[in-house]
Amino acid sequence: MAASSLPPQVSAAPDLFPPVKRRHPWVALARRHPSIVIGGGLLLVIVVMAVAAQWLGTVDPNAIAPAKRNRAPSAEFWFGTDALGRDLYSRVLYGAQVSLMVGVAVAVCATILGLATGLVAGAVRALDAPIMRIMDGLMSIPPILLAVALMALMRGSVLNVILAISIAEFPRMSRLVRGLVLSIREQPYVDGAIVAGTALPMVIWRHILPNTLGPVIVQSTYICSAAMITEAALSFIGAGTPPSVPSWGTVMSEGRALWQIKPHMIFFPAVFLSLTVLAVNILGDGLRDAFDPRAGKRG
Repeated sequence: MAASSLPPQVSAAPDLFPPVKRRHPWVALARRHPSIVIGGGLLLVIVVMAVAAQWLGTVDPNAIAPAKRNRAPSAEFWFGTDALGRDLYSRVLYGAQVSLMVGVAVAVCATILGLATGLVAGAVRALDAPIMRIMDGLMSIPPILLAVALMALMRGSVLNVILAISIAEFPRMSRLVRGLVLSIREQPYVDGAIVAGTALPMVIWRHILPNTLGPVIVQSTYICSAAMITEAALSFIGAGTPPSVPSWGTVMSEGRALWQIKPHMIFFPAVFLSLTVLAVNILGDGLRDAFDPRAGKRG
């Protein structure tokens, strides 16, 4: 057969399904929920600084040096010194430990108390009214005033500050959980579980509690940031942690007498407090959008 009669070479068929480029999980998370990455990253930096405070060039935050008092920021004292000659850089970093511990502990305590009372109030009709009236009574008092009143009954300590702020904050969590339970309780799968003979505690554990965790986690972040602000306010007015425990509120309180001529005494702890609260709030907004995308679109 002649060479010209051979069939032409068939070209390869085009690729109709090109391979999909998979992004790294962190890249995908940053594209979908940048608030989580920004807030979580900033908060992580502050947490690392607080945990590693003793290895970041700090000294004893309570070490007094009268000859070096009221120094301006310099190469020797990065944030300056206070009226007793204590290193403000060290006091600010160690103060982060106190504020973060109070914020996280209050968020955990308020969440547990709020979940317990909210689940009972929403699932047991006979206990709904009594529990909610107690919550309404606590919520009628501003949290800072309630915390001040409770601290007036106790001596100043970190544990008592956590207890006082938790009592002031958990009623809002309780009311949120109760509203979620009332909504979830009307769903068909809950009715089906009850008709099938499932005990009420098991219905709460299997069907109601898991569906409340998303909003509860988001609310916990806001409670954490509110607790840090309340702790700083209590320490600022002398009703919070004792002076021997460095916290951002205590540092600002000690520098308020000289803030007009030595503004660095208040500036640095205030900046760290603001950044931490901002990071927690940004993280909370990102978690809200992740759990409920419609909320982000409405906002």
